[in-house]
Amino acid sequence: MQCLTNLDIRRLWHHGYSLIGLDATRPTIIVTGYPSTTSVTSATRHLLVVDDDTELCQLLSEYLLPEGYDVEAVHSGMEGVERALSGEHALVVLDVMLPDVRGFEVLRQLRARSRMPVLMLTARGNEQDRILGLEMGADDYLPKPFNPRELCARIEAILRRSNGGSAIDVRVLGDLVVDDVSINKASRMVRRRGETIELTTVEFDLLEAFLRNAGCVIPRDELVRTVLNRPFSPFDRSIDTHVSNLRRKLGPGPDGLDRIKSLRGVGYQYTFHHPSAAGEQ
Repeated sequence: MQCLTNLDIRRLWHHGYSLIGLDATRPTIIVTGYPSTTSVTSATRHLLVVDDDTELCQLLSEYLLPEGYDVEAVHSGMEGVERALSGEHALVVLDVMLPDVRGFEVLRQLRARSRMPVLMLTARGNEQDRILGLEMGADDYLPKPFNPRELCARIEAILRRSNGGSAIDVRVLGDLVVDDVSINKASRMVRRRGETIELTTVEFDLLEAFLRNAGCVIPRDELVRTVLNRPFSPFDRSIDTHVSNLRRKLGPGPDGLDRIKSLRGVGYQYTFHHPSAAGEQ
């Protein structure tokens, strides 16, 4: 492997080399010594990148295009809100640090009017920013500097969740009901005692996993693999934040206790109180 300046990147890219490491702390890209065999797909998906680093935006656009993504970049928070609400994009990649408003304010305004998937970019080591973003409704986060391949993998995982995976299975068109909570896989609607509950795509998939396994303990590593669609890392606490957000939105169960129990060092358990009520209707 070798480090090259940005002046060399365009030439390498046009010769088919694949970027594998972007370091935001210095103007270098790490590339492999083998040309990429990936070609631009016809089914291009539109992404919005909100980041004031114009060079980073350009490099991400060039990396993601052969993966089937068309990237629009804006460099201020308020412009990001306007473009994100246009309904023209499948997902937003949002930086926390912006010149006019913080990314959290952009996320707050977006979540007030839209459930569009959001992946936040945060400074490495800033755990508070990552937790706050997830609590405010971000679907995932990625610390800078990052590997573009990981960014692409996380975007793919989020879009799979938001699109409900592959084609709709007729077996899951009915409601899944446990006690006073019901979800509909086809419409991705959640109701508690008849009241609609707004969840992010991660929270919906997490709740579905809990309801389908009500009364059973689900290990943390299994939730990370099946819900977040990535390998488990003991240092990644994002699944715990998502569970906490879901618990808060659902509120206490019929008995006044938490619906989701934490089993330290093991995982989580969704409790139910009427066994006959746990199942699909």
